[in-house]
Amino acid sequence: MDIGKKIRIERIIDRKSKRTIIIPMDHGLTMGTIKGLESVAEMVDKVALGGANAVLEHSGMVDAGHRQSGKDIGLIIHLSGATELAPDPNRKVLICSVERALKLGADGVSIHINIGADDETEMLQDASKVIESSREWGIPLLAMIYPRGRKIKDENSPEVINIAVRVGAELGADIVKTNYPGDIDAFKEIVKGVSHIPVIIAGGPKMDTIPDLLQMVYDSIEAGGSGVAFGRNVFQSEDPTKIVSAISKIVHKNYTVNEVLKEYGYT
Repeated sequence: MDIGKKIRIERIIDRKSKRTIIIPMDHGLTMGTIKGLESVAEMVDKVALGGANAVLEHSGMVDAGHRQSGKDIGLIIHLSGATELAPDPNRKVLICSVERALKLGADGVSIHINIGADDETEMLQDASKVIESSREWGIPLLAMIYPRGRKIKDENSPEVINIAVRVGAELGADIVKTNYPGDIDAFKEIVKGVSHIPVIIAGGPKMDTIPDLLQMVYDSIEAGGSGVAFGRNVFQSEDPTKIVSAISKIVHKNYTVNEVLKEYGYT
């Protein structure tokens, strides 16, 4: 790993635990202004205070929402997107370049690929171009890869998640984010197949209870996962700073779920 990438990746992944907590805040391009992201700047400060390693934003929101005040935090700029009004929202197109992200001060970049979508081929081709640029400039690349499309009957099936994660590794991503299959043993086998790169889990839609969320975090870490990338489960929670801090105890300090529930008073 070249020195530039090594320096940048340590602003995304904790150098001691080798794990990460990333808070995606790219939802506005897809869904418009939603609860929790009315002020990106305020939310960045809240999750940074809780101990998040990085936030993920689209390029146009960096000036409005990153490093305005408070505790510093790593910045990942998302390079792809589509609105929910598109003919096919699963078709993600490139809307920012690696070079522009670097000019904005990014510590990393990310792309979104939906395996099984009608336009999977084009998304893979876009990904290959981004990966070449990220290698050229020494910037870490997070690949968000999900099984989504007409052929996918269950997006949380270990079989399709295994393909998604392996695609990220085969493409040359530095970190892969995907769904958690809901089973420790299944996830352990998936992670084992790409042991040279970190695999982190997505939060998906907002979960019903905090204990369920923390259990998913704990199980993923037990299986060999390298952390989480949680959006709505953090920024739409009653206290984003508190929930990030609680998650951090599991991800970075190896707390059990019961220890966290007791310390933070969650029920």
